[in-house]
Amino acid sequence: MHGTLEFLLRYGYFMLVGWVFLEQAGLPLPSIPLMLAAGALAGMGQMNFGGSLALCIFGAVAADTMWYTLGRTRGIKILQWLCKISLEPDSCVRRTEGMFEKQGARSLLFAKFFPGLSSVATPMAGILHMRLRKFLLFDAVGTLLWSGTYLVLGYLFSGQIEKIAQSAAALGSWLFVVLVLGLTGYIAYKYVARRNFLRDLRISRISVEELKRKIDDGEQLTIVDLRHSVDFEADPETIPGAFRMDARKLSEKSEPLPQGREVILYCT
Repeated sequence: MHGTLEFLLRYGYFMLVGWVFLEQAGLPLPSIPLMLAAGALAGMGQMNFGGSLALCIFGAVAADTMWYTLGRTRGIKILQWLCKISLEPDSCVRRTEGMFEKQGARSLLFAKFFPGLSSVATPMAGILHMRLRKFLLFDAVGTLLWSGTYLVLGYLFSGQIEKIAQSAAALGSWLFVVLVLGLTGYIAYKYVARRNFLRDLRISRISVEELKRKIDDGEQLTIVDLRHSVDFEADPETIPGAFRMDARKLSEKSEPLPQGREVILYCT
């Protein structure tokens, strides 16, 4: 039997719930292979399917509640911190806020299926002061869909999963090298793209001190606050003389900016 199945069979349900909890708490420990293995073992009659599902839900919801509490107590700062360590820090906050603006609590139903979104969706629910009972309901249902999907797949294809695992083990270190090279290439691509973005941004960037001097000198400026409504509610203070505009309207040019003035844009 493949090592993953033997590992899970040896340490049982305690390992399953602990692994899911640690992944949802933020550690880079992918739990999908473990859930597939648990489903496969359930299909072989060596683990209980219902018990595995309940433990996955318990572990994930426990970790998610921790992030929900941090979002509720620390506000938008916790989301900004999480986005700083993501591969796309410049768009992470805006993308998450936009998703919650459109989907609300329903976003918790599918967040775990998208890497990166899962780690920021739960603190966002706390930031928006979603009621705890509502959060727990939607998060539990979303976790049920997520963990249930992989457990069922493992259950239905238990024989095939073991064969695939044995084939992967036969490839040995070559498979590991291919996976590492693929991940390294993806991270390098994201890094280069962000460096180019920041280089282009610096061309037209203005410091806080420069803007303050322009305001004090009485220069004719148009200052536009592009922060998302979530950011504004968390910190309603704005630069004197600035007016708010939705960033989407700016990109769609549905609200033309005043002509003949220097335009200063700022966001989160």
